[in-house]
Amino acid sequence: MEPLYEEFLAHGGTIVKPHHWLNFSLDCINCPYHIRTGEEARVSYTEFQQIFGFPYGPIYPPTKHLTFYELKNSSGSLVQKGHASNCTESHTHPESMLFEMNGYLDSTIHKNSSIKHIILYSNNSPCNEANHCCISKMYDFLLVYPNITLSIYFSQLYHTEHEFPVSAWNREALRSLASLWPRVTLNPISGEIWHSLLSNFVSGVSGPAVFQPILPGRALADRQNAYEISTITGVKPYFTDVLPRAKEGQNVKTWAALGSYPLHNVFLGQSFQGTNGQLQSNPTLNLGIPVVFVLVPYRDLPSIYVGQNPNKPRNVVKHLNTPQMSLEEISDEENLPPENEWRAV
Repeated sequence: MEPLYEEFLAHGGTIVKPHHWLNFSLDCINCPYHIRTGEEARVSYTEFQQIFGFPYGPIYPPTKHLTFYELKNSSGSLVQKGHASNCTESHTHPESMLFEMNGYLDSTIHKNSSIKHIILYSNNSPCNEANHCCISKMYDFLLVYPNITLSIYFSQLYHTEHEFPVSAWNREALRSLASLWPRVTLNPISGEIWHSLLSNFVSGVSGPAVFQPILPGRALADRQNAYEISTITGVKPYFTDVLPRAKEGQNVKTWAALGSYPLHNVFLGQSFQGTNGQLQSNPTLNLGIPVVFVLVPYRDLPSIYVGQNPNKPRNVVKHLNTPQMSLEEISDEENLPPENEWRAV
Protein backbone atom coordinates (compact mmCIF):
# COMPACT_ATOMS: atom_id res chain seq x y z
CA MET A 1 0.00 0.00 0.00
CA GLU A 2 1.21 3.50 -0.80
CA PRO A 3 2.69 5.32 2.23
CA LEU A 4 0.55 8.08 3.70
CA TYR A 5 3.46 10.45 4.27
CA GLU A 6 5.97 12.49 2.27
CA GLU A 7 9.48 13.25 3.59
CA PHE A 8 11.80 16.06 2.51
CA LEU A 9 15.45 16.72 3.33
CA ALA A 10 16.08 19.85 5.42
CA HIS A 11 19.18 21.55 6.85
CA GLY A 12 19.32 19.66 10.16
CA GLY A 13 17.27 16.56 9.38
CA THR A 14 14.01 15.97 7.53
CA ILE A 15 10.53 17.45 7.53
CA VAL A 16 7.54 15.17 6.99
CA LYS A 17 3.98 15.55 5.82
CA PRO A 18 2.26 12.85 7.90
CA HIS A 19 -0.46 12.76 5.24
CA HIS A 20 0.60 13.51 1.68
CA TRP A 21 -2.59 15.46 0.98
CA LEU A 22 -1.83 18.12 3.62
CA ASN A 23 -1.08 21.65 2.40
CA PHE A 24 -0.17 24.97 3.95
CA SER A 25 -3.06 26.30 6.01
CA LEU A 26 -4.03 29.58 7.61
CA ASP A 27 -5.75 27.59 10.37
CA CYS A 28 -2.64 25.61 11.39
CA ILE A 29 0.79 27.20 11.69
CA ASN A 30 2.52 23.78 11.58
CA CYS A 31 0.87 22.47 8.40
CA PRO A 32 1.84 20.58 6.41
CA TYR A 33 5.09 19.49 8.14
CA HIS A 34 3.94 18.08 11.46
CA ILE A 35 6.84 15.63 11.89
CA ARG A 36 10.43 16.83 12.04
CA THR A 37 13.51 14.68 12.58
CA GLY A 38 17.09 15.21 13.73
CA GLU A 39 18.04 18.77 14.66
CA GLU A 40 14.92 20.00 12.87
CA ALA A 41 12.99 18.63 15.87
CA ARG A 42 14.31 21.32 18.23
CA VAL A 43 11.92 24.02 19.44
CA SER A 44 12.59 27.37 21.08
CA TYR A 45 12.84 27.58 24.85
CA THR A 46 9.78 29.84 24.94
CA GLU A 47 7.70 27.30 23.02
CA PHE A 48 8.92 24.46 25.24
CA GLN A 49 8.14 26.47 28.37
CA GLN A 50 4.63 27.36 27.21
CA ILE A 51 3.66 23.89 25.97
CA PHE A 52 5.29 21.70 28.63
CA GLY A 53 4.86 24.02 31.62
CA PHE A 54 8.55 24.11 32.47
CA PRO A 55 9.92 25.07 34.95
CA TYR A 56 6.95 26.63 36.75
CA GLY A 57 4.16 24.08 36.37
CA PRO A 58 1.33 22.96 34.06
CA ILE A 59 -0.46 25.34 31.73
CA TYR A 60 -4.28 25.08 31.79
CA PRO A 61 -6.07 24.53 29.58
CA PRO A 62 -3.55 22.94 27.18
CA THR A 63 -3.93 24.55 23.77
CA LYS A 64 -1.20 22.68 21.90
CA HIS A 65 0.00 19.09 21.73
CA LEU A 66 3.65 18.32 21.13
CA THR A 67 5.41 14.95 21.30
CA PHE A 68 9.15 14.46 21.13
CA TYR A 69 10.29 10.94 20.34
CA GLU A 70 13.43 8.81 20.31
CA LEU A 71 13.95 5.55 18.43
CA LYS A 72 16.64 3.33 19.95
CA ASN A 73 18.19 -0.04 19.19
CA SER A 74 18.50 -2.95 21.61
CA SER A 75 21.73 -1.58 23.09
CA GLY A 76 20.09 1.77 23.86
CA SER A 77 21.87 3.73 21.12
CA LEU A 78 19.86 6.46 19.43
CA VAL A 79 18.75 5.69 15.87
CA GLN A 80 16.54 8.74 15.31
CA LYS A 81 14.98 11.58 17.24
CA GLY A 82 12.14 13.82 16.19
CA HIS A 83 8.91 15.53 17.14
CA ALA A 84 5.29 15.54 16.06
CA SER A 85 2.88 18.44 16.53
CA ASN A 86 -0.91 18.50 16.50
CA CYS A 87 -2.90 19.83 13.55
CA THR A 88 -5.35 22.51 14.62
CA GLU A 89 -7.15 22.38 11.26
CA SER A 90 -7.91 18.65 11.22
CA HIS A 91 -7.87 18.37 15.05
CA THR A 92 -5.37 15.50 14.95
CA HIS A 93 -3.10 14.67 17.88
CA PRO A 94 0.63 13.91 17.43
CA GLU A 95 0.34 10.30 18.64
CA SER A 96 -2.43 9.67 16.13
CA MET A 97 -0.12 10.83 13.32
CA LEU A 98 2.91 8.91 14.56
CA PHE A 99 1.20 5.55 15.03
CA GLU A 100 -0.90 5.60 11.87
CA MET A 101 -0.50 2.35 9.96
CA ASN A 102 1.37 2.96 6.67
CA GLY A 103 2.48 6.22 8.24
CA TYR A 104 5.94 7.58 8.95
CA LEU A 105 6.81 5.64 12.11
CA ASP A 106 5.44 2.41 10.66
CA SER A 107 7.58 2.84 7.54
CA THR A 108 10.71 3.85 9.50
CA ILE A 109 10.63 0.79 11.75
CA HIS A 110 9.70 -1.52 8.89
CA LYS A 111 12.82 -0.37 7.01
CA ASN A 112 15.12 -0.47 10.04
CA SER A 113 14.77 -3.69 12.03
CA SER A 114 17.40 -2.55 14.55
CA ILE A 115 14.85 -0.24 16.20
CA LYS A 116 13.56 -1.95 19.35
CA HIS A 117 12.44 0.84 21.64
CA ILE A 118 10.26 3.93 21.19
CA ILE A 119 10.31 6.71 23.79
CA LEU A 120 7.68 9.46 23.71
CA TYR A 121 7.92 12.73 25.66
CA SER A 122 4.54 14.50 25.41
CA ASN A 123 3.03 17.49 27.10
CA ASN A 124 -0.23 15.51 27.37
CA SER A 125 -0.90 11.86 28.16
CA PRO A 126 -2.34 9.95 25.17
CA CYS A 127 -6.13 9.83 24.83
CA ASN A 128 -8.56 7.57 23.05
CA GLU A 129 -11.28 10.01 22.11
CA ALA A 130 -13.24 9.31 18.94
CA ASN A 131 -11.56 11.98 16.81
CA HIS A 132 -8.04 10.82 17.68
CA CYS A 133 -7.92 7.14 18.83
CA CYS A 134 -4.29 7.63 19.90
CA ILE A 135 -4.19 4.69 22.30
CA SER A 136 -6.03 2.36 19.90
CA LYS A 137 -3.46 3.17 17.20
CA MET A 138 -0.61 2.56 19.64
CA TYR A 139 -2.05 -0.83 20.57
CA ASP A 140 -2.55 -1.85 16.92
CA PHE A 141 1.01 -0.70 16.17
CA LEU A 142 2.42 -2.84 19.00
CA LEU A 143 0.53 -5.86 17.68
CA VAL A 144 2.24 -5.45 14.31
CA TYR A 145 5.66 -5.04 15.97
CA PRO A 146 5.67 -7.46 18.93
CA ASN A 147 9.38 -6.93 19.67
CA ILE A 148 9.02 -3.16 20.13
CA THR A 149 8.83 -1.64 23.62
CA LEU A 150 7.23 1.73 24.32
CA SER A 151 7.93 4.24 27.08
CA ILE A 152 5.59 7.22 27.41
CA TYR A 153 6.49 10.31 29.46
CA PHE A 154 4.01 13.17 29.90
CA SER A 155 3.95 16.53 31.69
CA GLN A 156 0.21 16.51 32.42
CA LEU A 157 -2.77 14.18 32.15
CA TYR A 158 -5.21 14.89 29.36
CA HIS A 159 -8.99 14.77 29.96
CA THR A 160 -8.88 12.25 32.80
CA GLU A 161 -10.68 14.40 35.38
CA HIS A 162 -14.24 13.31 36.08
CA GLU A 163 -15.72 16.63 34.93
CA PHE A 164 -14.82 15.73 31.33
CA PRO A 165 -17.53 13.58 29.65
CA VAL A 166 -14.82 11.45 28.01
CA SER A 167 -12.74 10.96 31.17
CA ALA A 168 -13.98 7.39 31.83
CA TRP A 169 -13.15 6.58 28.22
CA ASN A 170 -9.58 7.87 28.50
CA ARG A 171 -8.95 6.30 31.90
CA GLU A 172 -10.06 2.86 30.67
CA ALA A 173 -7.85 3.19 27.58
CA LEU A 174 -4.86 4.14 29.77
CA ARG A 175 -5.52 1.06 31.92
CA SER A 176 -5.61 -1.05 28.76
CA LEU A 177 -2.30 0.36 27.56
CA ALA A 178 -0.69 -0.07 30.98
CA SER A 179 -1.77 -3.73 31.03
CA LEU A 180 0.98 -4.33 28.45
CA TRP A 181 3.59 -3.77 31.17
CA PRO A 182 6.56 -4.26 30.96
CA ARG A 183 6.45 -3.67 27.19
CA VAL A 184 4.70 -0.36 27.82
CA THR A 185 5.31 2.07 30.67
CA LEU A 186 3.50 5.32 31.49
CA ASN A 187 5.51 7.89 33.42
CA PRO A 188 5.39 11.56 34.42
CA ILE A 189 8.27 13.66 33.13
CA SER A 190 10.42 14.53 36.14
CA GLY A 191 13.92 15.25 37.40
CA GLU A 192 16.68 14.37 34.98
CA ILE A 193 14.18 13.70 32.18
CA TRP A 194 13.54 17.47 32.04
CA HIS A 195 17.28 18.05 31.66
CA SER A 196 17.47 15.48 28.86
CA LEU A 197 14.67 17.24 26.98
CA LEU A 198 16.40 20.62 27.35
CA SER A 199 19.63 19.16 26.01
CA ASN A 200 18.20 17.15 23.10
CA PHE A 201 15.10 19.01 21.92
CA VAL A 202 15.38 22.71 22.87
CA SER A 203 17.33 25.27 20.86
CA GLY A 204 19.87 27.56 22.46
CA VAL A 205 20.19 25.64 25.73
CA SER A 206 23.59 24.14 26.50
CA GLY A 207 26.18 23.77 29.23
CA PRO A 208 25.09 24.69 32.76
CA ALA A 209 21.76 26.03 31.44
CA VAL A 210 20.66 22.44 30.77
CA PHE A 211 20.72 21.74 34.51
CA GLN A 212 18.64 24.72 35.57
CA PRO A 213 16.54 24.07 38.69
CA ILE A 214 12.95 22.91 38.50
CA LEU A 215 10.72 25.10 40.64
CA PRO A 216 8.45 23.55 43.31
CA GLY A 217 5.25 24.14 41.33
CA ARG A 218 6.59 21.88 38.59
CA ALA A 219 8.05 19.32 41.01
CA LEU A 220 4.77 19.03 42.91
CA ALA A 221 2.84 18.62 39.64
CA ASP A 222 5.22 15.83 38.60
CA ARG A 223 4.59 13.99 41.87
CA GLN A 224 0.85 14.45 41.52
CA ASN A 225 1.00 13.10 37.96
CA ALA A 226 2.71 9.97 39.29
CA TYR A 227 0.00 9.55 41.90
CA GLU A 228 -2.80 10.03 39.36
CA ILE A 229 -1.44 7.69 36.68
CA SER A 230 -0.85 5.00 39.32
CA THR A 231 -4.41 5.41 40.60
CA ILE A 232 -5.81 5.13 37.07
CA THR A 233 -3.75 2.17 35.88
CA GLY A 234 -2.81 0.34 39.07
CA VAL A 235 0.79 0.17 37.84
CA LYS A 236 3.55 2.10 39.55
CA PRO A 237 5.43 4.25 37.01
CA TYR A 238 9.16 4.18 36.44
CA PHE A 239 9.76 7.51 38.10
CA THR A 240 12.82 9.62 38.88
CA ASP A 241 11.99 11.82 41.85
CA VAL A 242 13.28 15.22 42.94
CA LEU A 243 13.73 16.35 46.50
CA PRO A 244 12.85 20.02 47.16
CA ARG A 245 14.89 21.89 49.72
CA ALA A 246 14.01 25.26 51.22
CA LYS A 247 16.44 28.10 51.57
CA GLU A 248 17.28 28.95 55.14
CA GLY A 249 14.28 30.48 56.90
CA GLN A 250 11.88 29.99 53.97
CA ASN A 251 8.93 27.60 54.13
CA VAL A 252 10.87 25.13 56.26
CA LYS A 253 7.76 23.33 57.48
CA THR A 254 6.35 22.94 53.99
CA TRP A 255 9.51 21.46 52.53
CA ALA A 256 10.18 19.36 55.62
CA ALA A 257 6.78 17.72 55.19
CA LEU A 258 7.40 17.10 51.50
CA GLY A 259 10.97 15.96 52.00
CA SER A 260 9.97 13.44 54.66
CA TYR A 261 8.55 11.17 51.98
CA PRO A 262 11.18 8.65 50.81
CA LEU A 263 12.69 8.77 47.34
CA HIS A 264 10.43 7.09 44.77
CA ASN A 265 7.43 7.41 47.08
CA VAL A 266 5.65 9.68 44.66
CA PHE A 267 2.44 10.15 46.60
CA LEU A 268 1.74 13.39 48.35
CA GLY A 269 0.90 13.33 52.04
CA GLN A 270 -2.50 14.16 53.47
CA SER A 271 -1.43 17.74 54.13
CA PHE A 272 -1.23 18.24 50.36
CA GLN A 273 -4.50 16.50 49.47
CA GLY A 274 -8.07 17.63 49.79
CA THR A 275 -10.95 15.38 50.67
CA ASN A 276 -11.65 14.80 46.98
CA GLY A 277 -8.16 13.43 46.40
CA GLN A 278 -7.07 16.39 44.26
CA LEU A 279 -3.87 18.35 44.82
CA GLN A 280 -4.51 21.47 46.85
CA SER A 281 -2.39 24.58 46.47
CA ASN A 282 -0.39 25.50 49.56
CA PRO A 283 -0.64 29.21 50.36
CA THR A 284 2.87 29.23 51.84
CA LEU A 285 4.51 27.70 48.77
CA ASN A 286 7.04 30.00 47.16
CA LEU A 287 7.38 29.08 43.50
CA GLY A 288 10.67 30.95 43.36
CA ILE A 289 12.52 28.41 45.48
CA PRO A 290 14.66 26.15 43.32
CA VAL A 291 14.72 22.39 43.66
CA VAL A 292 17.86 20.49 44.61
CA PHE A 293 17.97 17.29 42.60
CA VAL A 294 18.65 13.81 43.83
CA LEU A 295 19.44 12.13 40.53
CA VAL A 296 18.69 8.43 40.30
CA PRO A 297 20.29 6.34 37.52
CA TYR A 298 17.84 5.65 34.73
CA ARG A 299 16.63 2.07 34.87
CA ASP A 300 16.25 0.30 31.55
CA LEU A 301 13.11 -1.61 30.84
CA PRO A 302 13.03 -5.34 31.56
CA SER A 303 14.03 -7.53 28.65
CA ILE A 304 11.39 -8.37 26.06
CA TYR A 305 9.99 -11.86 26.18
CA VAL A 306 10.57 -12.72 22.54
CA GLY A 307 8.29 -15.39 21.16
CA GLN A 308 5.55 -14.83 23.71
CA ASN A 309 2.41 -12.95 22.87
CA PRO A 310 1.88 -9.79 24.93
CA ASN A 311 -1.08 -9.65 27.27
CA LYS A 312 -3.96 -8.19 25.34
CA PRO A 313 -5.27 -4.95 26.86
CA ARG A 314 -8.79 -4.80 28.18
CA ASN A 315 -11.44 -3.12 26.04
CA VAL A 316 -9.49 -0.64 23.94
CA VAL A 317 -12.43 1.49 22.86
CA LYS A 318 -12.75 2.63 19.24
CA HIS A 319 -16.29 3.95 19.07
CA LEU A 320 -18.10 7.08 20.13
CA ASN A 321 -20.34 6.04 23.02
CA THR A 322 -18.66 6.98 26.27
CA PRO A 323 -18.74 4.12 28.80
CA GLN A 324 -20.66 4.84 31.96
CA MET A 325 -19.12 4.30 35.36
CA SER A 326 -20.96 3.66 38.57
CA LEU A 327 -20.34 5.83 41.64
CA GLU A 328 -18.78 2.78 43.27
CA GLU A 329 -16.29 2.35 40.39
CA ILE A 330 -15.41 6.05 40.48
CA SER A 331 -14.89 5.83 44.23
CA ASP A 332 -12.64 2.82 43.78
CA GLU A 333 -10.47 4.69 41.29
CA GLU A 334 -9.90 7.53 43.74
CA ASN A 335 -8.38 5.16 46.30
CA LEU A 336 -4.76 4.20 45.90
CA PRO A 337 -4.26 0.40 46.03
CA PRO A 338 -2.21 -0.89 48.98
CA GLU A 339 1.49 -0.93 48.26
CA ASN A 340 1.69 -4.70 48.64
CA GLU A 341 -0.72 -5.08 45.72
CA TRP A 342 1.51 -3.11 43.35
CA ARG A 343 3.45 -4.73 40.58
CA ALA A 344 7.12 -4.76 41.50
CA VAL A 345 9.52 -2.79 39.38
